[in-house]
Amino acid sequence: MDLNITITEAAANHINTLMKNAPEGVSAMRLGIGTTGCSGNSYKMEYVHQDEDKSGDDLVESGSASILIPKIYSWMLIGLTIDYITDDIGNSRFDFINPNETARCGCGESFTVQR
Repeated sequence: MDLNITITEAAANHINTLMKNAPEGVSAMRLGIGTTGCSGNSYKMEYVHQDEDKSGDDLVESGSASILIPKIYSWMLIGLTIDYITDDIGNSRFDFINPNETARCGCGESFTVQR
């Protein structure tokens, strides 16, 4: 399945920096979906250890970076853009622009996607 996920240059640079500085035994980054917040779901980037089973993941390569996406969440993430931004007060974070979101909480920490 082509997920058509875009990783911006800023996000790719940060992912590559995280991987260079990752703990020993880490082989990849994974974008998961957690259950949290008032809208139900949240994005979470996490390290994947080399001994973890990756058969349930899709490999997404965009620009100079690659990440794993759990197949169970792929339908929610088609067309996603992953960016890395720094706000006006110097806080940096991954930013997820998902055309499938049907709602997002006021604080921006959680989202909803309807089937």
